[in-house]
Amino acid sequence: MNKVAHYLQQHLDGEVLTSPDVLRYFSTDESVFEIKPMLVVHPRTENDIRKAARFSWQLAERGRVIPITIKGKGTDQTGASLGNGIILSTPGHLNKIIELDPKSGVLASQAGALMGKLQQTIFTHGRFLPSLSSAAEYSTIGGVVANNESGPSSYKYGPIREFVRGLRVVLANGELIQTTRLSKRELNKKLGLASFEGEIYRSLDKLIEESISQIEALQKMSDRSNVGYAIADVKLKDGSFDLTPLFVGSQGTLGLISEVVVDTLPHSPQTDVSVAIFSGREQAWRAVGRINEMKDGPLSVDFVDGSLMKHAQKLNPNLVKSTLEKSVPDTALFIEVEQGGSRNAKKILKKINKIVDESNGDVIKVTKEKREAWLALRDSASLFLSHSSGNAKPVPIVQDAYVPTDNMAAFLSKAEALFGESGQKEYAFWGQAGNGNVHAAPLLDLSQVGDRQKLVRIIDKYYGLVVEAGGSVAGEFAEGRTQGSQAAKVLSPELVELMQRIKTIFDPFNMLNPGVKVNVDIDKLKPTIRNSYTLDHQHSHLPRS
Repeated sequence: MNKVAHYLQQHLDGEVLTSPDVLRYFSTDESVFEIKPMLVVHPRTENDIRKAARFSWQLAERGRVIPITIKGKGTDQTGASLGNGIILSTPGHLNKIIELDPKSGVLASQAGALMGKLQQTIFTHGRFLPSLSSAAEYSTIGGVVANNESGPSSYKYGPIREFVRGLRVVLANGELIQTTRLSKRELNKKLGLASFEGEIYRSLDKLIEESISQIEALQKMSDRSNVGYAIADVKLKDGSFDLTPLFVGSQGTLGLISEVVVDTLPHSPQTDVSVAIFSGREQAWRAVGRINEMKDGPLSVDFVDGSLMKHAQKLNPNLVKSTLEKSVPDTALFIEVEQGGSRNAKKILKKINKIVDESNGDVIKVTKEKREAWLALRDSASLFLSHSSGNAKPVPIVQDAYVPTDNMAAFLSKAEALFGESGQKEYAFWGQAGNGNVHAAPLLDLSQVGDRQKLVRIIDKYYGLVVEAGGSVAGEFAEGRTQGSQAAKVLSPELVELMQRIKTIFDPFNMLNPGVKVNVDIDKLKPTIRNSYTLDHQHSHLPRS
């Protein structure tokens, strides 16, 4: 055990581990990167997080920076949960639901609580937390908030940011703060504090005053973009002030989230599922655009591209045969409508059917008997992501992007051409059609130097196409390392500088998850690319899209 680990073990209640097998396990997440940590801590209490942060801060003051990365279950596909310093793993002990108010539906939970179990608990009270991705069931609530996830139901309800009421956060120097929206009077009290918290409020308030034009430019970007820190939501016109939006989606780069307080909604467990199939992408995405114009629309609109359905046909021919029956279409839309008011649900479906018909598509009414088979086809990305062709495997290097729906058909054609030019014969597209969130995965053999070099070129060119189409390099979750290296394609130099200044205010020694989200250098990422890609963190379940 090294000196740092020995010191921490003496001062923390939680376990401090340095054995090679532990470090090997925590060296990877679901991204293509591998970064070996110095040690792993399973904090037993919030105080353990504070002590670890304080220790690192004191070392940084003396010129030695040991990074801290807080980690959930390692389902991140962007490399945001990796670090070469101290890993704080929350699921081991900090995994409890603190409170659920059955009247208001407000939930308070420790950051390491697993979303699958947490959601089931909320269900028993007739409520749910919307906007979760399909991977969230195996993730922690801290990770979900840190990534600002926006799963299928965010089509109707918006990203998880809309439901976070407040947070308990350990700052870089070990101070503990609680975030919520403050009135002008409450803000003035914070501005007068002699602590690091007070310094943050003063510096941030000043930065906002100095950056009005940059913030206005940020506000003009699509609300589907998940790039940068949400500084535009911190100070409102009424003078109220809230740090919460900054921490949501910050991926542990501004502070260490220990507890989360969220609003939940009444749960309508019954939904109707319709499938619309199209022989051409243009017709499908024209229909999506019209569905998006509906005032009262569905819960979610997902899509599976023909490229993925062809893989599903090879990998599980029975699944395709029991659903599509005939040939694989160019695009399939999976439209889910809540049955809360059955009359209203029928009205919504009727409008959608008309739109699909006028767009030269066919609507397939999903029966109870076939429902699970159709949902399996919708989720067939999990099947695709777990297969291999020789040593080549689907790799999550362009796994997330936002593209305006009007431009999606043309974008997919260009992305296909890019994969073809790069020698990729196998790839697939899928995602949240209504939100314009597109996921893609080409097959690469990372044991080959050529494919590892090709990986970097594909990332650069693919996200160039995304921005050319008017999109953003991050949509369903925050940018991490992979898309963080591409953020400058979306943000102007002035906005890049603004994000860097926010980071410096909260983390002057660059010790909180450095190399993630901001200041990401693609050349520094190259040596961390794995020479073989495995889904070690998902052997107990299928990878989710």
